[in-house]
Amino acid sequence: MKRYDREAIEPNAAFFKALGHPTRLWIVEQLADGEHCVCEFVEAVGDEFPTISRHLAVLKDAGVVVDERRGKSIYYRLSCPCVATMLECLKTRKR
Repeated sequence: MKRYDREAIEPNAAFFKALGHPTRLWIVEQLADGEHCVCEFVEAVGDEFPTISRHLAVLKDAGVVVDERRGKSIYYRLSCPCVATMLECLKTRKR
C-alpha cells in the first residue's frame, strides 16, 4: 500500500466535492452530451444568471469543466470525458 499523501489527493477531492451539489451535478450530466452555453443553463434551471455562473465557476475551479468565450457567450464542456462514463455507471447502480 502507498503512503497517504494528502497534497497529492486534494485536487481529486476538490473535483468530487464540486460534483456534490445537485445543480452542479445536473449541469455536468448535461455537458456529458456536449458543450452548452451558460444561457441555456439559466433558462433550464430557472435560477438567476449569477447563481448559475457561480456553479460553473466552482466546476471550473475544480477542473471539472473548461470554458470558451465566443462573442458575448461563454460555452462550457467537460474537461475529462471519463466523467460522463462515471455518470452512466452511477445510473446502473442499485440504490
